Amino acid sequence: MEQLKKEKMKLRLDVDIQKLETEKLWEGKNKVEEDLEDLKSEYKKLHVSVKNVGLGKTSNQWRQEVQEERTKAEHWERRFREVQA
Repeated sequence: MEQLKKEKMKLRLDVDIQKLETEKLWEGKNKVEEDLEDLKSEYKKLHVSVKNVGLGKTSNQWRQEVQEERTKAEHWERRFREVQA
């Protein structure tokens, strides 16, 4: 009879330990999911920032933009010369 009580107590302790370990795992899982969501949010913000400042452009896009700016500058230089003449 005493042996059964000890075994029952031991089993209860084992169950309590398993419950605690399970709770820790769930808390860890939830923390990881929160961190993942934060990382996704930060990535989206960074992606928008990169896009807004033009860092995400390809070299062809940069060349085209430079060419457009040169064309504008040449146009205004011609206009300036015409006004001076």
